[in-house]
Formats: sequence, C-alpha cells, structure tokens
Amino acid sequence: MAEYKIGSKGEEVIRIQERLNKKGLYLGPLDGIFGGGTGAAVKQFQKMKRLEVDGVVGPETWKALFAEDMSEPSILSRPLDYKTVALSGSFETGKGIPDCFAGLSGDFDGQGISFGVLQWNFGQDSLQPLLKDMIARHPKVIRGIFQADYDVLVKALDADKQELMTFSRSIQDPVKHFLYEPWRGMLKALGRTEEFQDIQVRYASRLYKAALKLCSEYGLWSQRAAALMFDIKVQNGSISEFVKTRIFSEFKGLPTDLGDEEIEVQKMRIIANRRAEAANPRWIEDVRARKLCCANGGGLVHGINFDLGGQFGIGLVRYDNA
Repeated sequence: MAEYKIGSKGEEVIRIQERLNKKGLYLGPLDGIFGGGTGAAVKQFQKMKRLEVDGVVGPETWKALFAEDMSEPSILSRPLDYKTVALSGSFETGKGIPDCFAGLSGDFDGQGISFGVLQWNFGQDSLQPLLKDMIARHPKVIRGIFQADYDVLVKALDADKQELMTFSRSIQDPVKHFLYEPWRGMLKALGRTEEFQDIQVRYASRLYKAALKLCSEYGLWSQRAAALMFDIKVQNGSISEFVKTRIFSEFKGLPTDLGDEEIEVQKMRIIANRRAEAANPRWIEDVRARKLCCANGGGLVHGINFDLGGQFGIGLVRYDNA
C-alpha cells in the first residue's frame, strides 16, 4: 500500500481522518488534506499502539488503524503480474489496494464511463468484455453488488453501442461527469472485489507480456524492471526508436566495474529519464517521478511515498523467479 503523511491528499486521507475522529484523536475537518492536525493525531494513535511514532500512516499503522477491515490477502503473496498492475494502478489513482482497482471516471473524454486499474471504457469497447466476463464467471458476486440494478446493467451491456453510451451518460452529471449514486458506489464496490481484480489482471496480461519483452530487449532481469516497463506501457505506450538509440548509447558509457545489481539500477534510471524527457512537456516530471520510483525501488509520486519492496513485494530480484 501507499504511505500517507504531511502533504498527502484524497479519499484515503478522509478515511484516516474519520477513523481517528471516531477514536477521539482528531477533531479537525474531514477534508482529505493530511496536515499538522492529522499528523499529530496519527502520532497519538501510534504512541497508544506502541508503534514507531513518526506521524506517517504506512502499512503497520494502517493495519492497526483499520484492523477490522484487513481481510484481503497480503499483496506480498500475489504473483508479480498482480503486483505490477496494482503498482501502476496506485500511481494512476493515488490509492492503495483494493481501491487502486476501482478507478472510476465519467464522460469527460467522450468515452462514457472509464473504470478499473487501466481505465477500460465503453467508448473504445474495452470495458464491456470485463463486465461480461464478471457476469459469466461470478454471477452471484456481481448480482449481490448491483441487486435491483443488476438487470439494468445486463441489459445495458447487451444493448447496441449508442444505447449503452446514452445509458452511461444518464447516470452521471452532464457537466462535471461524476457518476450518480448508487452507480458510483456499486462500481467502486465491484472494483474492490478479489474476483474483479483477477479479471483486470488477466485483461492486462498483454501489456504485462509486452513489458517483459521490453525487459529482455534492454537486457534487464529484475522485478523492478518489469514494473518499470509495465508502467511505461500503461502511461506512455512505448519507447520510440530515437529514444531507444539514446538509451543504448548511454548504456555503453556505464562503468565496466559495476556489479550486476548496480548495472541494473543504472540502466533503469537511464530508461526512466530518457522516456520522461520524451513525454509531453506538461507531464515530464510526472512521468519521471513514476519511472524513477520503479528504478530506485521507491520515491514520492503525487505526494505519496512508495516503497516497492515493503508495500508491493517488488524487489531487485529476477522476475523469472517470481
């Protein structure tokens, strides 16, 4: 999972504030902004639970704070493809597991509804297969979530494209494009289920296999490299031939006396920086932060501190041993 500390923002911070409020430790606004008041309350809680008092909600503090909610299996025991998908999903949404699998947005881009860790959508016919697969494989689970609206969902998915897009736009604000309840809550709940997470990982397998092919092409062998290349496929699509030429030219300049692990890290840093610099100028630093986080095994992305080894079980070990 991600870490939350001073400067972090979002729905997960609201959850932290709400839980601290219920425990009588935080009396400030539930605004989703991790400020000094939230930090002080976290420290009080950590002191009560005899945890390290650093004001940061990392894995141990989160577990203690939400002990009754921690029923899902540890990500550390999951396969590498799941871990890489979850990591890129966390970068995309700023949320940890399971909410990184429940990213949801409306028709701001003309795609009707975009959903899931890779933002599959109705406009490009990429979301329909996942939902139909869920209905076929786990009818009791999805029916239990959508209840009275289950038949509406099924009919919408069976309708022609125009009807489906009309339906998707009817359940969201026409200007701000946020989904109305109960549809927003139901889709979020679906994204959090282990069954739909597994379907998402399976549908992301093409990108994952392409990422491993890139690792081989660039002479990389580690799990962190697999995560780096997968995030390139997700966020950037590819590496151009020009950028590839620059990367290999810099590879030749690496010192010859480095160990295997140091060479691996240096190569990943070169790839991270060169791919970032080839991005749209508006997004260069965002791309750089994500890619260097993979290369270095951790770092700050969107105000959230990531530790690939501790939080995702993605290490500087061979990906073919995962």
